[in-house]
Amino acid sequence: MRNIISILIRNEAGALARVANLFSSRAYNIDSLSVAPTDDQSVSRITLVTFGSQEILDQIIKQTRKLIDVISIIDMTDDDYHEREFALIKIEVGSISNHNLSLLMESYGASILSEKDNFYTIEIIASSEKVDDFIKAITAKIPIDSIVRSGALAIAKGKPLLQKNS
Repeated sequence: MRNIISILIRNEAGALARVANLFSSRAYNIDSLSVAPTDDQSVSRITLVTFGSQEILDQIIKQTRKLIDVISIIDMTDDDYHEREFALIKIEVGSISNHNLSLLMESYGASILSEKDNFYTIEIIASSEKVDDFIKAITAKIPIDSIVRSGALAIAKGKPLLQKNS
């Protein structure tokens, strides 16, 4: 099962490494990891995506909660949330007709960020699933030269689920 974990953590050297090590030491793979400061520069938010059984994940969350740097942690998987991922995709110009490319990009909400040296850089901001679907669709029509992805970001709809004082 795919799980999205959100963690508020003290923005200190080694804090992220301790969280990642906890997952690694229990042989739990991190599929996606995004970290950035919050409105409070002393606190960062980690958005982590992983796959596995709920039983093991619950145990890892309990152990993560005990780390000194962790302020708050929540498994957002079963909650109502917004999820987005940013991806940059580079393709060679001329390998696909502009009309076909435009139709494909329009159907996924993607756009051309730049054209340089016979290459397009395409950007898409969507759910991770939609980014995956776009990559499959474009790969079916043209080889992709390179991809850069941000990893999933998630935030609860409505009242915040994860707060500094929780």
